Amino acid sequence: MATMERIYADPKVCSGKPVIRGTRIMVRNILSMLKAGKTAAEVLQSYPGITKEDIDAAVDYAIELVDEVRLLPRAG
Repeated sequence: MATMERIYADPKVCSGKPVIRGTRIMVRNILSMLKAGKTAAEVLQSYPGITKEDIDAAVDYAIELVDEVRLLPRAG
């Protein structure tokens, strides 16, 4: 899976937070920029060491995490 080839976590790098492999760019930073309305092109301009595929992998990683989390409090 391309996501796992691009996303990496190591306790010695950024306190173990998921990063784009070969960088110290955290997945959360990419997601935060996208949430703030930045385009992929703007993210790439801010982080020239990554690719569009890395951005896609960051989003895919977040989707996979949500799919794994099944325990949510019931409403009401």
